[in-house]
Formats: sequence, C-alpha cells, structure tokens
Amino acid sequence: MKVPLFKIFWDEEDVRAVNEIIQRGMYWTSGPQSKEFEKVIAQYIGTKYAVVFNSGTSALHAAVLAHNIKDEAIVPSFTFIATANALLFAGARPVFADIEIKTFGLDPEDVKEKITDKVKAIIPVHYGGSPCLIRELKEIAEDYNLILIEDAAESFGAKIKNKKVGTFGDSAILSFCQNKVITTGDGGAVVTDSREIYEKSKLVRSHGRLEDADYFSSWKPMDYITLGYNYRMSDIAAALGIAQLEKIDKIIKMRRKNAEYMNNILSETKNILPPKPLYDYYFHVYQMYTVRVKEGQSTRDNLAKYLAEKEIAAKVYFHPVHLTHFYKNKLNYDCKLPVTEEMSKQVLTLPMYPSLTIEEMDYIAEETKTFFSEESDIK
Repeated sequence: MKVPLFKIFWDEEDVRAVNEIIQRGMYWTSGPQSKEFEKVIAQYIGTKYAVVFNSGTSALHAAVLAHNIKDEAIVPSFTFIATANALLFAGARPVFADIEIKTFGLDPEDVKEKITDKVKAIIPVHYGGSPCLIRELKEIAEDYNLILIEDAAESFGAKIKNKKVGTFGDSAILSFCQNKVITTGDGGAVVTDSREIYEKSKLVRSHGRLEDADYFSSWKPMDYITLGYNYRMSDIAAALGIAQLEKIDKIIKMRRKNAEYMNNILSETKNILPPKPLYDYYFHVYQMYTVRVKEGQSTRDNLAKYLAEKEIAAKVYFHPVHLTHFYKNKLNYDCKLPVTEEMSKQVLTLPMYPSLTIEEMDYIAEETKTFFSEESDIK
C-alpha cells in the first residue's frame, strides 16, 4: 500500500533496548525489564499495580479469572472478538449490550436493561482511542454491585480531564499489539489498585506458580497453587515497551495533530463524519481514525474498495461479534442491537499513525472526495 493503515513509530532507542537484552545472553523470557515495564506502566496510568502479559487477550482472560467471573458479564458486540471470548475462556457467558453513537462505547441505558441476577460484571471498551461513557458505567456498576473491568486495549493514554482510562474500574486491560499507541510487537497488561487482583493475575500468568524468587535462577522449590497459563511477556518485549513508553507523549501529540488535520480536510466531504472527542475534556489519542459513511454499507464498502485500488488501506472496525458464525450459529446468540448493527455498516477506519505526512493525508482526502464525486455522477 502507498498509504498503509498503520506504521510503527520506532527509533534507535528501541533498537538499543532490545539489543542490550539479546547481548546479555540471559533473562530473555522474564526478568528485570518485565518488572520495570510494570512499574512505569502503573506510574503512567495512575494505578498501584500492573502485570504484563504476552497479549491483551491473555491480560483480559487473566483479569476475568482474577475477578472470579463465572456467570455473565455485559460487553459490547462492537469490539474485537477477544472482549467476548475471554469470558468464554473462563467459563462465563458474554451478554451483549448496544452502543451509543457518541463514542461507540456501551450505552449505559441499554446496559441497565441487560442487568439480571446472573450478571456479575460490565466490561466496557474504550473504542479507537476515545474514552467511552465510563463515568456513567461506573455509577451503574456501583449501583448494582457489579465488577467493572475496562477494556482499554485501544486507548492507552486517553483520559477524561486528568484521569486516565484504566483507572475508573476495579481493573483494566491494555494491549501493546503492533497497531496500538505503543507496541511491544504483541503484549498486554492488567492494571489495578487491588493487591488481590494483582497477585491473582500473576498466578494466572505463570502456571499458577507461587513465586518468591526468579524461577529460572533460584534453587528453591516453588509450589503450584492454582490453574495457570504460560502468558508471560518476554524481557525482550518489555525492554521495547519501556523504550516506547518513554516517548508516548510525543507519539500521542503526533497522532492528535494528524487527526486534527484529517478532521479539517475531511469535514469538507458531506458524506463523511470524521471522529471527534465527545467533549473538550475527553482526551482522544486516535489509535484508530474511524469515519462514518452516512450512506451506509454499500457505499462504505465501495469506498474501501476504491481506496484499495488507489493503494490506500482502509478496514472495518468492527463487524459485530454477535453476528459472527461462531456466536450466531454455534452459540445461538440472537440479539437486538440496532445501533451496533447500523454503526457497523457505516464505519471505516482510515490510515492513522504518528509519521503520517501531510502529503499522504491530502492524498487520502483527495481520493475520498473523488470517490464521492464519481458516486454522485453515477446517481
């Protein structure tokens, strides 16, 4: 693609950090960098604890297990499938609630409609770099005595006023996959203020093993006190994460500047609604740049195809989870989620990354406008 959907922002400090771990010839799997990465994540987010994992999916699975969610939890269908699947991994059942069109996050009113005696938790998603209506959802969780786990995989660094996403709930998960705001190639984390959830998450991460020393260098026998998994992040990845986090303010500033430019040039196209923060005090980090195509799915799909022909990447984030073959036909989900289904027919994610140039953004806008002018001529 002439303009890909994303490019990883990296520098020589990232290379140096990884090289140092490789050259030391030990602690490639887990070691001091993993602990340091956890420390700086917690400091940045504003929580007492962080536990790093090999993916955001692993982190969410661990959080569900640590919170002992075995019944039902409310999640959006407008999300990556891992948000729902993590509950199935733990033997729980996802209950899908609809979204609102302001942030593409869970609609608090529909969440209240979906609460039953079986529902034990709410897992909202901060979509694409924007905070969802998390304060309203937190209030509902408190009123109904429900666990609140934030899926902040797409919104590392986003905040409402001075409070970062990931600090509103009982715990939260982050993702460091290659297309995220900062990346370790793949990776994730659980952040929380709860010592109990912190300790349980560590057990889930490493085979249920109770560790009071480094497993790979200590002679001490270590007991296994619960079922766990091999969800560890490597020290190579953690070193990369530390280097990435050191420049996160720069990365976010570049993303926001590019998104503002894109909003300005695309606002001239009446057929498209560009993404904008809900309020001035909603700090959007634009992990994704998702527009709405007003005319719906057919026009949206034709636009994506047209842009691909012009070597501009575009992708639909997200197709509803409840309409996938697995959930609809294997698990027999039959949901009424009108806003989710309507928005999924309109959304299209366009390229967004820190190093996106003005020339590239002008090219995206020019071809988008050309497409709609040609569509108008055909009609």
